[in-house]
Amino acid sequence: MAAVAERPRPDRPLGGSLRRKEARIGLLFVLPCLLLFVVFRFGPGVAGLLLAFTDYTPGAVTHLTGLENFRRLWDDPLFWSSLRVTVVYTVLAVPAGVAASLGLALLTRRAFRGSKLFRSVFFLPVVTSLVLASTVFVWIFSTDGPWSAVMGFLGLPSQNWLSDSVLVLPALALVGIWSRCGYGMLILLARMQELPVELEEAALVDGAGPVKRFRYIVAPQLKPAFFFLAVIETTVSFQVFDAVYMMTGGGPANASYSLVFQLYDTGFKYFDFGYASAIGCALFLLTIVVALVQRAVLGKEK
Repeated sequence: MAAVAERPRPDRPLGGSLRRKEARIGLLFVLPCLLLFVVFRFGPGVAGLLLAFTDYTPGAVTHLTGLENFRRLWDDPLFWSSLRVTVVYTVLAVPAGVAASLGLALLTRRAFRGSKLFRSVFFLPVVTSLVLASTVFVWIFSTDGPWSAVMGFLGLPSQNWLSDSVLVLPALALVGIWSRCGYGMLILLARMQELPVELEEAALVDGAGPVKRFRYIVAPQLKPAFFFLAVIETTVSFQVFDAVYMMTGGGPANASYSLVFQLYDTGFKYFDFGYASAIGCALFLLTIVVALVQRAVLGKEK
């Protein structure tokens, strides 16, 4: 009887088991961060959403109220006023902040003597406590401060911007731009340093000036970075609170009373956490809608 030749066993895909092992190891490294995210981010978010449908107040019996808190929001003139303040602040701070970030990134794009020092100096406000900086800016915008001196030098009336209902939001927007433009500079600078230089060099040989090179070569390639920066800056501007709390307390005459400040007042001053949660839900929906609009306008190609 002829021996039956043993058929060679197909090789097992060692790469598959190796990838599964690497995935398990990777999951172990990610697990602590994932748990922290669930406990401190996702969990409070879900709790806030549930509280928005109750009349929760610490120490009192909680009842389900359905959409009552949202109906109160619709009829609350203070909510619409704080929404207007938040939107105006965002309109002032985000475009100017992105423009300032772009200007700083262009200034420090090329390596020159001291360029790293300038980048560090421009980034310094990002790591500076906004609470501490707000104390300084209260003096800067006061009648006797340097900002009034500059206005006087330009022939403009010197006054305390923080006590003027028209100028208080531009003043707060300037503080927000100062505190965040270093972060935007880093985002744009990182993208600029990835761009191939051959296109700009070819355009330079063809006689294109710096404005044309930026408009037709650099700016189109910065579009993903602009989209990311616009979404981040809008989200941060919608959540403006620190500077408002420290510099104006929502005044004068509620001219700087933002949505987050109303949420804080409602929750921690009047202990109406159900209504405060409804304000938080409205702010979340507003942020999502604006992000989708920005996605449609700026990020549709990426």
